[in-house]
Amino acid sequence: MTARGRPWRRGLVAALVLAGLLLGACGSVASTHGRIAVVAGEDVWGGIAAQLGGPEVRVTSIVTSPTADPHQYTASAADAAAIHGAALVIVNGAGYDGFMGQLLSASGTSPRVLTVASVAHAGGPDPNPHFWYDLATVRAVAEAVTAAYVRLDAEARPAFERRLHAFERSLDPITRMIGAIAARDGGQPVAYTERVPGYLLEAAGLRVLTPQGFARSIEAGVEPGLADTVAMDRLLTSHAISVLLYNVQTVTSVTTQIRQLAASSGIPVVGISETLPAGDPTYQRWQLMQDTGLLRALAR
Repeated sequence: MTARGRPWRRGLVAALVLAGLLLGACGSVASTHGRIAVVAGEDVWGGIAAQLGGPEVRVTSIVTSPTADPHQYTASAADAAAIHGAALVIVNGAGYDGFMGQLLSASGTSPRVLTVASVAHAGGPDPNPHFWYDLATVRAVAEAVTAAYVRLDAEARPAFERRLHAFERSLDPITRMIGAIAARDGGQPVAYTERVPGYLLEAAGLRVLTPQGFARSIEAGVEPGLADTVAMDRLLTSHAISVLLYNVQTVTSVTTQIRQLAASSGIPVVGISETLPAGDPTYQRWQLMQDTGLLRALAR
């Protein structure tokens, strides 16, 4: 996904200068009271890292607001301080959280860095960076995080491995839900405002009809071309799709118009997000909730 003009560059220098004051005041270590200090660019990965680490880790997630657009995030002094004190840093990659690279470069430290895009073997010039919608990648990341924990604290290996196995089992209901969608609704045509749920839709066997130019423009924060907008409108007014998946964290005049057109055309709309919603602290509950919403919408 394009970083929407990369506004995270603005204010980053000031954040790093202020971070120097914070670090001077509170110091920086790679562990706190014997716990491994972990920093994740997004709360999705931070939440998973916390589940896998338990009391042996202390996790700080940088992008956490359910109303924030991660592509437009501006790093703060507190973010720089957290990176400086981390033993393990989890970066999404694939152009999604470029501010993390800037923070790491300026930190003056050398923590272990786990890049999700590398774990996913994401290739091509513009891969879909929303890897947490791909359960195979989530499982691989969980294994990689656990391996990093073991390297940092070998004595806690049995506990880390128990939590990894429990986490992997906890993904089974999501796998079954996706299988249920594929079995009942595989082949159904759908559309989205952005590629956020792309991996989920592929796994469920659903056909995405969104014009590529439309989704890429919304992701880049620019106005879609007239031809793409007309084609997207026609999908709704002609009832060519069964469901519209709408990114609730990127609300523009264009996406609002599309959502309203879907509603007036009788097309079910399923809201999806890029970060954990408020009041729902686990990745598993969040994904299962969205998958259930999609299953019900397709039934309509």
